[in-house]
Amino acid sequence: MTRAAFILRRGRPIAWLAAAVLSGCAAGPNYVRPDVAMPVAYKTQTPSDIPATASASATQDWKPARPADATPRAPWWEVYGDPQLNALEERVAGANQTVAAAAARYRRARATVAQTRSAYFPTITTNAAFNQSRASSNVLYKSSAGVTVPDYLVDAQISWEPDLWGRISRAVEGGRAEAQASAADLQGAILSMQAELATNYFDLRGTVEEERLLQATLQAYDKALALTRDRFAGGVAAESDVAQAEEQLRSTQAQLIDLETTRASLVNAIAILVGEPPSSFTLDVDPLNEGHAPRPSAALNALPLSVPSALLERRPDIAAAERRVADANARVGVATAAFFPNLLLAATGGLEATHFSSWIEAPSRFWSLGPQLAFTVLDFGGRAAARDAARAAYDESVADYRQTVLSAFGQVEDNLNALDVLRRESAAQRDAVDAAQRALSKVSNRYENGAITYLSVVVTQAIVLSDQRAAVRIERRRMSASVALIKALGGGWSAAELPDTDELSRRE
Repeated sequence: MTRAAFILRRGRPIAWLAAAVLSGCAAGPNYVRPDVAMPVAYKTQTPSDIPATASASATQDWKPARPADATPRAPWWEVYGDPQLNALEERVAGANQTVAAAAARYRRARATVAQTRSAYFPTITTNAAFNQSRASSNVLYKSSAGVTVPDYLVDAQISWEPDLWGRISRAVEGGRAEAQASAADLQGAILSMQAELATNYFDLRGTVEEERLLQATLQAYDKALALTRDRFAGGVAAESDVAQAEEQLRSTQAQLIDLETTRASLVNAIAILVGEPPSSFTLDVDPLNEGHAPRPSAALNALPLSVPSALLERRPDIAAAERRVADANARVGVATAAFFPNLLLAATGGLEATHFSSWIEAPSRFWSLGPQLAFTVLDFGGRAAARDAARAAYDESVADYRQTVLSAFGQVEDNLNALDVLRRESAAQRDAVDAAQRALSKVSNRYENGAITYLSVVVTQAIVLSDQRAAVRIERRRMSASVALIKALGGGWSAAELPDTDELSRRE
């Protein structure tokens, strides 16, 4: 090998370093969103609650995930047409403490981005000092022995580390992804609290409906007890009939009293969700089947069901998981950049003098300037282990992301199926109530005519009340399933609402 060839080979690292600086390369892999298994359609694609026009298109449409349109949408809870619910839901985002904590975490993530981004720029520090020093008089051969020396000093230091290997840019990239994940977490917290409020609200209305039902039943039982006592006084009925009628009345009163605990707990839960002390919060609502009667089918019409892939852009938890994959990918780049040398450019300058009068004169100037190149030659696998840990964290985040997507599809399927099953169950239960009421009418007539004992009336009345309460509970479950479906579909949110780079760069 000639000397010229040797010099050219030895010069390649310098050329590569220069090329890297000019191209602004970043160490580590560039981010690509992980693939996930995507169904073509939901299993329960055409539930009976969906209008025929909607279900016809629902079996045909499918598209890859893409940014959602920016068309303004009304808040999802307005589909139920309940002004009282609307007013309560509007208070959640501003008063709920779980939401407030999520908002604080988002602000902290934004501040972290700003802190990380500051590493792009030089650091400037300054110092001003005055001190006096005196050397010992008993030190031989020292010119300053026994002399008190004042020192006036002012200086400034400037240091800057160029982002040669993309360590800073990867850190900023990861910080922005984490901030976006925190923003999605905030939206997820808002949606979760709003859905919990709606579920508690409909449970409260269902409880009030049960109370209304029990109160009406108590009036009927009270009349039946009075009738039975009259019949006993006339020698037509047995004393056992009176005892049975009275027992049924008292046990039903106990059921009504027991509902007071359920109603109070639900009101207190709603108070906490809207940020009020339960002791000072009151709420009066209509029974579930009176006033503004919501329909569970409204949930199916509120959000698009025809595009399963749209779930990737409409669920805050999926968006947060995907952004954390991007953050983990950037951290792999940060760990990879540790294998390359660090270049630090530093400069120091100032004025220093023993006498104040000459402090600001030109001869008092001092300065230093020079680059510093630092490279870890041997760390016994420390950097490699850090990079392997970052890669493992990335793989973990990918698995979490895919699991979140699978769980989201499962939640949609569960609630679509629940709404369809509960619709059919509700229809069957209404038929059961009608049949029980017809049977009660006939049994009551036969008892009044003396054909049967009062025990048959008691049994039939108990069946009617049980069927009526079961019907109310099914309606409560239908409303809860409809709210859960809206939550599973993202509540109308879109990943396009996540803060972009410009928004994250702005100071609040």
